[in-house]
Amino acid sequence: MQTATIHQLKKELATQDRESLIKLCLRLARFKLENKELLTYLIFDAADEDRYIAMIKMELDTLVSAAKKPNIYYTKKSLRKTLRFLDKVIRFSGKKQTEIELRIHFIQQIKEKRIPIHRSKVLVNMLTTQFKKINVALEKVHEDLQYDYGVELAEISTNWK
Repeated sequence: MQTATIHQLKKELATQDRESLIKLCLRLARFKLENKELLTYLIFDAADEDRYIAMIKMELDTLVSAAKKPNIYYTKKSLRKTLRFLDKVIRFSGKKQTEIELRIHFIQQIKEKRIPIHRSKVLVNMLTTQFKKINVALEKVHEDLQYDYGVELAEISTNWK
């Protein structure tokens, strides 16, 4: 069986009536947890992006706090899990401003919790990758936001201990 393209799916969905679309969405939501999470974001959270960002920041605070472990191996594992969560919620939003805010918050939390990233090359690379992703996203937002986030990013990177 060959999977249909997005164009083909869009064309076919346009011909469906309202009831069948609802049934399709609910069936898709039951099929996989990530589909259900995306549908939850689209229905309940997409209208109020600021509340969504605040909610995700609180979750990040909890996850990063739990990542500080005496053994660096378990710290790496916990931070990777946190990054998988972060990447997923950023993908749900699809907005560059949200991505920048959440990634900066993640880096700030690592700094505030004094997680010893310099003890592991993997953690240094992980943090470097986050800075690169922020810089790529910065290029796609308005100039005023670029400046504001650039100042915040410079402050974080220069005061790193």
